Amino acid sequence: MNTSPVLTGRCTLVGAGPGDPELLTLKAVKAIASATVLLVDDLVNDGVLVHASPTARIVYVGKRGGCSSTPQAFIDKLMIQAVQAGEQVVRLKGGDPFIFGRGGEEVEHLRAAGIDVEVVNGITSGLAGMSSLGAPLTHRDHAHGVVFVTGHAKPGDSGTEWPQLARTAQQAKLTLVIYMGVSQLDTITQGLLQGLPAATPVAIVQHASLPTQRQALTTLGDLVGTMDREGLQSPSIIVVGDVVQGAKAWGNPQQSLQNTALQA
Repeated sequence: MNTSPVLTGRCTLVGAGPGDPELLTLKAVKAIASATVLLVDDLVNDGVLVHASPTARIVYVGKRGGCSSTPQAFIDKLMIQAVQAGEQVVRLKGGDPFIFGRGGEEVEHLRAAGIDVEVVNGITSGLAGMSSLGAPLTHRDHAHGVVFVTGHAKPGDSGTEWPQLARTAQQAKLTLVIYMGVSQLDTITQGLLQGLPAATPVAIVQHASLPTQRQALTTLGDLVGTMDREGLQSPSIIVVGDVVQGAKAWGNPQQSLQNTALQA
């Protein structure tokens, strides 16, 4: 008679936040501590992993545009196999799993394999970046809503209609938060200028929430030039809209670019 216990695995998608380990939620910390296997994205800060059990197996499955990446199909297969083997799996993703983290695709694959999934939200870089500048994403006088949009379309996808989005943002008073837009910045800017004034305020934040954070405040008309002059690179978020005027350094170009978050 076999008396071996039945192994019951599970999978949790955990948002590791924008970078600063102190921005983790308590629920995220508990999930990380209980994991026997952690599948870790490239942009997850190593400081987050101090909460993992010393016996946990950590597998790095980085995915970054323009870099060597772990195939998504391999990640999906690894998660399913680990859960079926009885492991407590945490898929640790930068920012929030459901904001450009391909979390939705991973949940679909896991559910198709008969695996229930829990999702623990994390602070996304678009929110953290603007907060570090002391500016909101919505404001009763300046922005009635916010749009999170990717500047990096998947192969075969025509991508965002930037002129149409710009016109909608102008008419509806929306803040645009653009992720993964550095490589297509010229195309994005030219499209947005078809619906938004060149004087529209813009914030660029690289490495949001980290000690290496750098940022610049500019206008839509000078966005490309500012990126070139200041040498800002990926990963950066780009925020377009009147709410940027709420940044602490707005109107003071000497303070618009720092190596760390702007101070009061």
